[in-house]
Amino acid sequence: MCGIVGIVGHSPVAPLILDALKRLEYRGYDSAGVATIEHGQLSRRRAEGKLVNLERRLKEEPLDGMIGIGHTRWATHGVPNETNAHPHFSDGVAIVHNGIIENFAELRDELTADGYVFTSQTDTEVVAHLVARELARGATPVEAAHNTLKRLEGAFALAIMFKGDEDMIVGARNGPPLAVGHGESEMFLGSDAIALAPFTNSITYLEDGDWAVVRRNSIAIYDMDGNKVHRKRQQSVGTSFLVDKGNHRHFMEKEIHEQPEVISHTLAHYLDFAGGKAKAFEMPFDFASIDRLSIAACGTAYLAGLISKYWFERYARLPVDIDIASEFRYREMPLSKSSGAMFVSQSGETADTLASLRYCRSGGLKIGSIVNVRESTIARESDAIFPTLAGPEIGVASTKAFTCQLSVLASLAVRAARERGAISADDERTLVRQLSEAPRYASQVLKLDQQIEKVARELAQVRHVLYLGRDTSYPLAMEGALKLKEISYIHAEGYAAGELKHGPIALIDESMPVIVIAPHDRVFEKTVSNMQEVAARGGRIILVTDQKGAKHATVKTMETIVLPDVPELIAPIVYALPIQMLAYFTAVFMGTDVDQPRNLAKSVTVE
Repeated sequence: MCGIVGIVGHSPVAPLILDALKRLEYRGYDSAGVATIEHGQLSRRRAEGKLVNLERRLKEEPLDGMIGIGHTRWATHGVPNETNAHPHFSDGVAIVHNGIIENFAELRDELTADGYVFTSQTDTEVVAHLVARELARGATPVEAAHNTLKRLEGAFALAIMFKGDEDMIVGARNGPPLAVGHGESEMFLGSDAIALAPFTNSITYLEDGDWAVVRRNSIAIYDMDGNKVHRKRQQSVGTSFLVDKGNHRHFMEKEIHEQPEVISHTLAHYLDFAGGKAKAFEMPFDFASIDRLSIAACGTAYLAGLISKYWFERYARLPVDIDIASEFRYREMPLSKSSGAMFVSQSGETADTLASLRYCRSGGLKIGSIVNVRESTIARESDAIFPTLAGPEIGVASTKAFTCQLSVLASLAVRAARERGAISADDERTLVRQLSEAPRYASQVLKLDQQIEKVARELAQVRHVLYLGRDTSYPLAMEGALKLKEISYIHAEGYAAGELKHGPIALIDESMPVIVIAPHDRVFEKTVSNMQEVAARGGRIILVTDQKGAKHATVKTMETIVLPDVPELIAPIVYALPIQMLAYFTAVFMGTDVDQPRNLAKSVTVE
């Protein structure tokens, strides 16, 4: 996750920005940079690698200036090097950026035709040139920033600075977080309150779609239509900790809202968006040469693996065996060295998953692991590590770790499909493009919080809930049920919708809510048939679907939660968010300990 810092101050800001960036190191990065305005001119220092390299550069070539922006970068578009490091410049404009500009290729072609020269491989440089072009056409800096924001598609946070104006930074948020810190005749921007802790504990959090004009003694916040809006100024009480809740009630809520950002960075680690390809990583096995793939995991990670089974088999034509890790080694599965093995664990310390890994290791299989902690035991004992870039996840119930696991697995499935010749280069470009859109759709889903909260108020009154889904929505149904029972203590079960008549239908009556996860896909009509069976028995249906699904459902529902129309590949990633939000709000109404539910631990290190 990239980190953004901006300061409009009354003393040299470069050392302060560097200190703030150090507080964002936990987010992960591969290069860093700082820009200031010195005597009306933009100046910058950038360095590949860790902040110690930038610190050394600043000692050798100090930056003056009482206004500046800084950045730690996770490479998305372009390799990690100094040329691709932020800030980026264009004709008197300096910019730092977190996220993915989905339509950067079209914008780049448009700008190139207008004579703009690109010096980096990043999508960020497109934004800098767009702002510069608006200025050249006669717009004021604020107008140039606003006009540019309206052209951008994707999930992003931005800080923009203009040559000659030593009293203004424009910040914008559309997905990834951005906070404004209030000081005495100085103002700050940061990716979170942690970065701003040395300077202030008076914080205003920008909301999705906000952009702000930040000056030493004022802040003006607008929506994307240019209407002035008010956002609450509040005291940040947790800035002394490594990770705080920001303006959220619980870590789980904060981590749900971080998903557009962490999904984008995870996908960018595995996909070349500019080239439309899955990146080549050193693998313990060649997808083209293995005849089967074995996956084992526990809990939510197991359900991520189960979803990936559909992807690997559908797109790569690669058979997959998926097991709950606690059962994997006990069924004494015959092992073949022509197979590959992959293990999924947020902590990388899950005892049953580690035992399964060692069972495969004893059989001579090559091992790949998908973990959120690179230094974990599972990672150390694997032949290859596929990190999820979720950052610290404090809430016991997995949210952003789950969608990042899905992002890694989807990316690997695309790579496997191409290596096995199951898809063409054009197909690969299409799938990569679809995956790049996931963060934007995730941001849109988060805006449904009021409707989902209303449904949760109803769920908090019941003791049993049934979840149904087909295809990749079947594992999501199980994940929805798992989330609900984990944190609200309401009994819930997730079933394949086709299994309804084979037992679960006996439970349905007027008091039983049935949550149906049904995007308008190849199995939608069959799912509607199951919904009709529920309705005929008085079941209270909560339908999670898209616009087409809502139009063609033809069944009366207690509530229909309408998500954006999304491509089939990314539906599980996007649909994970509403089921997380539903569980979260229900638990809040129940008054349970959302972040630390009873009897559960974040990392299960015993069998």
